[in-house]
Amino acid sequence: MIYRSTGLNGEPIAVSGVFFIPAGAAPAEGRNVIAWAHPTTGVVRACAPSLRPDPAKTIWGLINILAAGFVVAATDYPGLGTPGVHPYLIGKSEGRAVLDSVRAARNLPESGASARFAVWGHSQGGHAVFYAGELAARYAPELKLVGIAAAAPATYLGELFDDDMSTPRGKELTAMALWSRSNLYHHPLAPVVEPDATTAFERMAHDCIESLPELMVLDLAEHPLQRERFLKLNPTKAGPWKSIMIHNTPGQAPAGAPVLLMQGTADTTVPFDVTKRFGEALCQRGTRVSFIKLPGVSHSFVARDSAPAALAWMTGRFHGATAPSDCE
Repeated sequence: MIYRSTGLNGEPIAVSGVFFIPAGAAPAEGRNVIAWAHPTTGVVRACAPSLRPDPAKTIWGLINILAAGFVVAATDYPGLGTPGVHPYLIGKSEGRAVLDSVRAARNLPESGASARFAVWGHSQGGHAVFYAGELAARYAPELKLVGIAAAAPATYLGELFDDDMSTPRGKELTAMALWSRSNLYHHPLAPVVEPDATTAFERMAHDCIESLPELMVLDLAEHPLQRERFLKLNPTKAGPWKSIMIHNTPGQAPAGAPVLLMQGTADTTVPFDVTKRFGEALCQRGTRVSFIKLPGVSHSFVARDSAPAALAWMTGRFHGATAPSDCE
């Protein structure tokens, strides 16, 4: 579907996404909604999950979610699947797209979707669902958010990018982030990207991560930027790039609902300690936080391996049970 959302300057924009409705008639009280926010797939239009041959395979546990009676709204985010620049890891853009996907689900004929919803995201999607939570009360006051489930979320952006820039996957993600923000805010790339690396940089920025195996192979393959120094400076510590990361780090406003954090101990993209520290900061702000530790699980597999626990936790929130908390 194509649905209406709001751009960074308050303008109406079109966003694409995929929606799944359980078979059969909706109950009298309506169907609750789970909004799925996907991990990084790229920053250009062709990288939208909805454009893949079988978008259902991009949502872990989808069959069980539908069997439980939930409507699923899965946004592509702005600029993926629709014209325009994708605001990669720009919180306000992602959060609005997630919330408007729930509104769109409610407007689908015969969806039976209620105003009650939970959000669940992985990696970039974890970043997106935290911003959806922070924005929900004022941006979509007619909706009722019951819980936020995040698997290996992108939280402290400056720290994460600084740690990852020496790895193949980190270089790919850094190229995507710089390209997106350069085009979005019209910041020139010349001061940050080495001239000899410009062609390779552009090519990597336009790559799509289309499958789990492709994400995994980034850690092993020879990529164009792997052997060369492609940055003149560290964007996490200089210029407009640092301020953009600081401004788009979640946790600077109330979470908006109880939180479930799921994190693998073998994750080298989003380290366990970073997510743990973010959860502790949420606790200090008064949020009820439950933390699931997945021993030996890498970044690629954390959403897959935590999907049953995430569904059980979200179901509990819809049933009105008090959210468990590991906060001390």
